[in-house]
Amino acid sequence: METVLVTGGRGASGRWVADRLAGDYEVVVVDYEHPGLDVDPAPHVSLRAADLADRGEALDVVHAVDPDAVVHWAAIPVAGTHPDGRVFETNVHAAKNVLDAAGRADARIVQASSDGAYGFFFAEPTPLPDELPVSEAHPLRPEDPYGLSKVTAEAAAGAVARREGVPAVSIRPSWIQYPGAYACRSDEYVDDLDAGAGNFWSYVDARDVADLVAAALAGTAEPNPAVAPGTHEAVNCVAADNALGRPLLDLLRESYGAAPDDSRVDGGDDRSAYAIEKAERLFGWEPTQSWREAAEADVPEPTLFER
Repeated sequence: METVLVTGGRGASGRWVADRLAGDYEVVVVDYEHPGLDVDPAPHVSLRAADLADRGEALDVVHAVDPDAVVHWAAIPVAGTHPDGRVFETNVHAAKNVLDAAGRADARIVQASSDGAYGFFFAEPTPLPDELPVSEAHPLRPEDPYGLSKVTAEAAAGAVARREGVPAVSIRPSWIQYPGAYACRSDEYVDDLDAGAGNFWSYVDARDVADLVAAALAGTAEPNPAVAPGTHEAVNCVAADNALGRPLLDLLRESYGAAPDDSRVDGGDDRSAYAIEKAERLFGWEPTQSWREAAEADVPEPTLFER
């Protein structure tokens, strides 16, 4: 069984990723803190601690594990929660260190990027996209430290792929939601059109994110990888519908007074603003979750260990 090192695997979305992979792989979760030696990890899961922004610690832990693949999911997850410099520097240093170490270990790479890389959400004012739906080829124009850190991490993944001859995939999730706890369906969000306008009311379920990570790992494996060694691909990871269940063009015109001229969206379509065809073409992935069922779903949260 292959070994996959998952950074940030104890985080809100990272635990769904680690849980999804455990059993298909031996999963080594690396996070900033260890939960303690009195824990009993879940089957096929082991736990390590490292400060991944420290280059020596990052290189050491990846070298010690010697994984077949690395899923880099650790990051300060959103702008505005820490000083700007800390968000950018922590995310970039951790990504550069982990990706370099993965390349040296000849490990396949899958990492968390974000729809924040496009630069819509934290811009003032939010610009309309150049196209609808927004494909992975859309220009990346972040103004904030979080989005800029994700663009930099994607560039680092491309550099490592070329230099070390490993395949790399950057996944761009939209706002991640959790079964039974869909913040994008709160009264405050649904009743205020502006609340979701920054990312055009898009979202994605944590289970769909985890499924795409698994599909990307499989799609980078020999003998017939969808992403060849030495190359890097970025893919959107977004639910098929928008969080309000209304026609996307109506929402844009009501909120922004206009819609992009380059639009391939039908007038009555309540789809997301982001294209997801690339992930389907490369990895056979399609989102299976919608807020219509998942917002009230009773699904146990993944447990990676027990005390």
